[in-house]
Amino acid sequence: MKRILIIEDEPGIFNFLKQGLEEEGYTISIAIDGKQGIEFFQSEKPDLILLDWMLPKVSGIDVCKAIREKDTEIPILFLTAKDTVHETIEGLQCGANDYIKKPFSFEELLERIKVHFRNSKDQQHLTLGNIFLNVNTYEVKVDTSCIALTQREFELLEFLIRNKGNICKRDEIIEKVWGINFEYDTGVIDVFINALRKKLNLDKDNGYIKTVRGVGYIANE
Repeated sequence: MKRILIIEDEPGIFNFLKQGLEEEGYTISIAIDGKQGIEFFQSEKPDLILLDWMLPKVSGIDVCKAIREKDTEIPILFLTAKDTVHETIEGLQCGANDYIKKPFSFEELLERIKVHFRNSKDQQHLTLGNIFLNVNTYEVKVDTSCIALTQREFELLEFLIRNKGNICKRDEIIEKVWGINFEYDTGVIDVFINALRKKLNLDKDNGYIKTVRGVGYIANE
């Protein structure tokens, strides 16, 4: 599941965006100032960022520059009331991919997000150590060896990798990957994790996919 970080200090806007984007299947994190936005970018590892220009503590321009120093691929979309030619150029020159003037149509924003995800190389190719995934072709390789996974196994592995470095709780996995209520017996996850480990030749204790007892799983290199 794709993760979107919203860096916005107006509750009316970020709550509106959070609700709409979660209904579309995205995982949403919210930072309410520029400093927190940079910290969340580093810890949450989002796939796309919606960034307000006017932010407390650190401006949107400086947030964009700081993120671009660390990551040149992640799509960054400015959401702002500023719309002069000079300001638009400044926003794009600091590393933003797109520029959407407030107030905006949610439908337009959603379509732009989808376009940036389609155009993002990072969304097509994922890695975890020596494991390689091509999201478009469902190709999986360990080093140079092709591995055959079922669609559900692939989706589970993709979800863990997209959340690399973060603990994925059982109820979150069952809801996002299986698309069912978290009250469902999450024991099915263990069966699929064991199958993944076997096919990918991962050690249970020291492999890239580790068990967090009583909580869920974490993918880490």
